[in-house]
Amino acid sequence: MLRQSLSITLLWLLSFSAYSQSLVSLNTDIKSLLDSKQATVGVSIWDQNANPIVEINADNQLPMQSVFKFHLAVAVLHQVDQGKWSLADKITITPDDLDNGLWSPIRKKYPTGAELTLAQIIKYTVAVSDNVGCDVLIGMLGGPKVLEQYLHQAGIKDVAIKYNEEMMQQVWQRQFDNWTTANGANQALSKLYDNNEQLLSATSHRFLWDVMKSSKTGKNKIRAGVPEGTVVAHKTGYSGKHNQTGVIAAHNDIGIVFLPNGSHYYISVLVSDSRESSDDSQKIIADISQLAWMHFIAEN
Repeated sequence: MLRQSLSITLLWLLSFSAYSQSLVSLNTDIKSLLDSKQATVGVSIWDQNANPIVEINADNQLPMQSVFKFHLAVAVLHQVDQGKWSLADKITITPDDLDNGLWSPIRKKYPTGAELTLAQIIKYTVAVSDNVGCDVLIGMLGGPKVLEQYLHQAGIKDVAIKYNEEMMQQVWQRQFDNWTTANGANQALSKLYDNNEQLLSATSHRFLWDVMKSSKTGKNKIRAGVPEGTVVAHKTGYSGKHNQTGVIAAHNDIGIVFLPNGSHYYISVLVSDSRESSDDSQKIIADISQLAWMHFIAEN
């Protein structure tokens, strides 16, 4: 019995030692990757139990850009659960709503306006990052302040939302007031996916994550670092380049990656103040995503 106990203890120690070495290697590899990059990169990688695996600049307040559309969808679905709206409700998109000059597949498909269900608008807003849909939803909620207050009351930390898309895009510096941290992004993802506090009903929870899994943006970010066909539920954000300096304020991707064995992990990478090209800024995210995938595959 003693010999068996000692053998089990030895195996556990060897396993723990190997896992610790793997974590050190993952952190070292990511730091080495970032050393030569002209950018501030916030990295947070958590296992499925929300245990931090990698935290690099993970508490830096960095601009979200369209990442906040995930947070917006959560707040809208909360109101659906409260009975204020239904996903089947028809919402009128007016010509005035369309007149913001920003990225909008809704405008492209319905140039003179349309009546869309609330479910459709959420899908447009999250899955293809539609700015018209985003600002319609923020207006329905009562503005950015109401959205931010809901998130804080729900215990979603390290996030600030001061502007809708139209107002944010008018002045470059405003995007820095719509911020989160890499750890804060992972906290929001894990809190909403685990749903232990039942922030969303089962129906709204399923709808949200189906939409996140259907996201069409960011093919060169987290998804580029994992094998084709891997299920990734994620939300991207991109600032474009500053006209004078060429600096990219935000190339972001936050999400959940699902492993073949059914487990998952959380990964949020916020690339800010980047003097790298747009392609290279995205490759930073893809390379970190690949390193994370290799780590978790080896451990599972």
